[in-house]
Amino acid sequence: MHNRIKELRAKDNLTQDDLARMVQVRRETIVFLEQGKYNPSLKLAHDIAMVFRLKIEELFIFDEEGIRS
Repeated sequence: MHNRIKELRAKDNLTQDDLARMVQVRRETIVFLEQGKYNPSLKLAHDIAMVFRLKIEELFIFDEEGIRS
């Protein structure tokens, strides 16, 4: 799963620490999210999406390869 967190943070002039405080997680969590090393809980994905006024699916891009039928 990929995401647009870094891009959107830069656009809004937010640091990783700023965003972390806004969604009540550690800065390291934001670092790992941006690097694609951590998949957020639904609540965290929702909270981050709310910060940027987006839908979750506009913020997080799911890899089609990871979806199996």
